[in-house]
Amino acid sequence: MQIHLIDGTYELYRSFYGAPSALSPDGQEVGGTRGLLRSLLSLLRSDECTHVAIAFDQEIESFRNGLFEGYKTGDGIDPELRAQFPLAEAAAKALGMVVWPMVEFEADDALATAAWRWTKTRSVDRILICSPDKDFAQCVEGERIVLWDRMREKIIDEAGVWEKWGVAPSSIPDLLALMGDTADGIPGIPRWGQKTSSTLLAAYGSIEAIPTQPADWSVSVRGSEGLAKIFAEQYENAGLYKRLATLRRDVPLSENLVDLKWRGARRGPLEALAESLGDRRILERVPLWQP
Repeated sequence: MQIHLIDGTYELYRSFYGAPSALSPDGQEVGGTRGLLRSLLSLLRSDECTHVAIAFDQEIESFRNGLFEGYKTGDGIDPELRAQFPLAEAAAKALGMVVWPMVEFEADDALATAAWRWTKTRSVDRILICSPDKDFAQCVEGERIVLWDRMREKIIDEAGVWEKWGVAPSSIPDLLALMGDTADGIPGIPRWGQKTSSTLLAAYGSIEAIPTQPADWSVSVRGSEGLAKIFAEQYENAGLYKRLATLRRDVPLSENLVDLKWRGARRGPLEALAESLGDRRILERVPLWQP
């Protein structure tokens, strides 16, 4: 058995900016939702997709905004994209998928919780987190929990994390804390870029384990004296940024594994949604309907 965990917010963004624009009968922009429906149906038509769930950010802000003022917000989101947030959720529900709408937590936290919860279940052979987002790299475990970039048809396992980011999956939050992550509003530590950060984390594993004195570093880093001084000055900030970058594993998800089994689309809700989107042809793509 494989579990497919989908970052619905990412999928909607990708569809909004990648799929053709389209208007509903009442004049609303719905191209992103139409594209999302087709993308999800493409996945659901696969024989390997038997257990699936999708998470959405109902609000961009989360508990992390209370920890750090500079953390990402919903400012600047295209209004036509934001207006499709509820439509995207409705689309996934109409397809019969388990949907996790997040408010206090982020969609990433829900998927990380699900991956952690079911990774030790014997009947589960592999968990695919359907997203190329580097934040999810911290969830990867060997070849059992992997990232799947569906657009590029690329799987990233633990060896792939090492190859792409130069650190173990468990060190990804530390890496993002040190080098920064502009997408999430994490500024990082001045002058600590990816090369410096990954070199030290590959040797020590975590921010907390990096020696404060550069003379004690077991790896050679250019400008070590200055970098160590900045590291000492920014140590508390680095700890905060690591907390921001660490995905939660304690999101209260009520579903059991059996609930994730896909049993088909819900005919009534999907027909109504297709009508409201002005796209009844989508119904022809549905491979299975719920009884």
